[in-house]
Amino acid sequence: MPSNGDLSGDSCTWSGTGLVTARFAAMASPCELLFDDATPAAVRALGEAMRAEAARIEATWSRYRPDSQLARINRAAGGGAVTVDDETAQLLDYADTCFRLSGGLFDPTCGVLRRIWRFDAATGEPPDQAAVDALLPLIGWQRVSWRRPAITLPAGMELDLGGLGKEYAVDRCLGLARAAGMVHVLVNFGGDLAVAGPRADGGPWQVGCWDDLAGDPAGGPRWELRSGAIATSGSTRRFLMHRGRRYGHILDPRRGRPVEDAPLSVSVAAPTCSQAGLLSTLAMLQGAGAEAFLRAQGVRFRCLRDGGAESAG
Repeated sequence: MPSNGDLSGDSCTWSGTGLVTARFAAMASPCELLFDDATPAAVRALGEAMRAEAARIEATWSRYRPDSQLARINRAAGGGAVTVDDETAQLLDYADTCFRLSGGLFDPTCGVLRRIWRFDAATGEPPDQAAVDALLPLIGWQRVSWRRPAITLPAGMELDLGGLGKEYAVDRCLGLARAAGMVHVLVNFGGDLAVAGPRADGGPWQVGCWDDLAGDPAGGPRWELRSGAIATSGSTRRFLMHRGRRYGHILDPRRGRPVEDAPLSVSVAAPTCSQAGLLSTLAMLQGAGAEAFLRAQGVRFRCLRDGGAESAG
């Protein structure tokens, strides 16, 4: 596609069929904005606003930035309470709801397990049980004192809101599009996506599911989306192989180890990206019961398991 100039160093392209695409990187993910029946100039302005919003969210809750709200909370562990702003309070309220609805499976304090589990290489040694047992006392949202707007972490504990931030950013950016009067828009952050409405001709957006096992999104299943969102959770890219055994990166906070019998990936369609992301993650945490869990929720889904076995609903 011919270039239509830079989006502050990234890209904004015109397809020649009425579709304008803006791209940038945020939250360790490629981000893509698709606008149907819009001018490149309008897309450029809104794309900059969306990029700025994604950067703001990343700066606020990134566990990698020492100046983030999350870092400030974690540094205070074992000390006094930290007062947070309204937006952070809303996210903590949501995390609390997720923890309770999941029976403790979705736990925003299990990030401490990153200290011993490494999934940035295809092969390696899993931690021994003694190392896992040493960290288990530092996991458990029920041990955190959260009384809006103040939060207090016990010594050694930390929060990780990475399971909520990207989907929240997609929903926020979609809100910017709607506020600007644009409804023929698709926002895609690293495969978690949402649409503000149908294509300009009233038809659905055609969304392909990337299958890392096959390595080809074009030949995989396709979703038709006129509204709502799709999010995917899984370990097709982040895992550890040791002595022929595959360890996925999604961890059971009760055991401190990868979820047993979990699918390789779960994709879920829901009204918002935050909802889709939560459901896909909860399904992964169900392990062998992932498909039954999703059918009980009455949502569209796709589960991919080891060996290529696939189920959908």
